[in-house]
Amino acid sequence: MTPKERAQKSAAAMWASDEASKWFGMELVEVDEGHAVLSLTVAPHHCNGHGICHGGVTHALADSAFAFACNSRNVATVAQHTMVSYLAPGRKGDCLTATATEVNLSGRSGIYDVRVINQDDTLIAEFRGMSRTIGGQNFQE
Repeated sequence: MTPKERAQKSAAAMWASDEASKWFGMELVEVDEGHAVLSLTVAPHHCNGHGICHGGVTHALADSAFAFACNSRNVATVAQHTMVSYLAPGRKGDCLTATATEVNLSGRSGIYDVRVINQDDTLIAEFRGMSRTIGGQNFQE
C-alpha cells in the first residue's frame, strides 16, 4: 500500500464516524501522508452576532484538517495542543479551505500548520496543532 493509499483509507475510516465535521458541513477534499484539505461554505448558522463566521467554526475546520493530516499514517492520533490566529473574517457564502501540512513528526508527537483561506485566496486564519499518538489504528492493516 502506498503512503497516499494508506492516508486515503485512514481518512475514509475516520470520515465514516466523524459526525462533527459532517454536521458543520465540511467536505474532505484531499488527503495524503501528512497532508489534508477540507472545505466549508459559510452558511447563516455559522455566523456570529457580527454577521461574520464564528471563530469556533473556523477553528473547527482547521482542527478537522489537522486531524486528517496527523492520522494519515493509520496510527490513531489526537490533538495535544492547538492555537489559532484569526487574520480576516469569513463571511456568509464564503468557501473556506483549510490546508494542513505536517511540519515535524518525532516519536509520538507531531506539529502541523493549517492555513485557512477563502475563495479569493484571502488568508482567514493560521492554526498550529501539536499531535500525540494514542495507539491503535483507524483501520485494520
